[in-house]
Amino acid sequence: MRLRHIKRAKEFLDSHQEIVVTNLETLNIEQLFLNELPLHLEIGCGKGQFIINMAKALPDINFIAIEKYDSVLLRAVEKYLNLEEKPSNLFFILGDFKDIEPKIKTASISNIYLNFSDPWPKQAQAKRRLTSNNFLNSYKRILTNAGTIIQKTDNVDLFNYSLLRYEEEGFTILDKTYDLHSTNTFNITTEFEDKWSQIGPICYVKVRK
Repeated sequence: MRLRHIKRAKEFLDSHQEIVVTNLETLNIEQLFLNELPLHLEIGCGKGQFIINMAKALPDINFIAIEKYDSVLLRAVEKYLNLEEKPSNLFFILGDFKDIEPKIKTASISNIYLNFSDPWPKQAQAKRRLTSNNFLNSYKRILTNAGTIIQKTDNVDLFNYSLLRYEEEGFTILDKTYDLHSTNTFNITTEFEDKWSQIGPICYVKVRK
C-alpha cells in the first residue's frame, strides 16, 4: 500500500520535541527519561495505538517508539497529544533503526517489539527483514542478558523464517503460536491487528536472548 505523504509532518514533529526526537545527531537515549526504569523498544510503531496503550498499561516501564516515516509518526504523536491523561513513560524517535542502533547503550533494552514488520517477501530482500541475522545481532547487543523479543505478524512465511533465524542466532523460544487470539496471552493490539484478526490468524513468538 502506498504511503500518503503529509507535507506538514516533519514541521509538526519538530514542534513537539518534548516527546519526539527528530534530529538523530542530538539523540541521547539515556537522557530521554528522568529515571532508571526498564526500557522497552518498538521498531516501527506505525500510528501508535500499541505503544501508547502499552505505556498506559505498564507505567513502571519506559517505552521508546521508533518510526522512520514522518507522515506515519505524525498520526501516532497526534493520537498521544489528544489523550486527556498522557503517559510520561513514552518517547518517539523519527528515524531508521539502523541509524539509531549505534546510539543505544549495550545491554540496555529489556524488550523489543516487532509488530507486523514489512515481510520483504523476495529472497533478494531478505537482509531487509527485521529478523534477518544482521538485525538479530544488533538486538543481541542492545538487549539485557535476559532480554526478550516479541514479534507479531500476519505473514506465515515471515514467521517461519523468523523462527529459524532465532534458533540460528541462539535465542530461546519461550512461547509461540500461529493463532494468538485463540490464546490467553497478554496482548495489546495494533490498528492493523484489529482489522486483520477479523480475517485471519495472528502469529506470535516471544524469545529470550
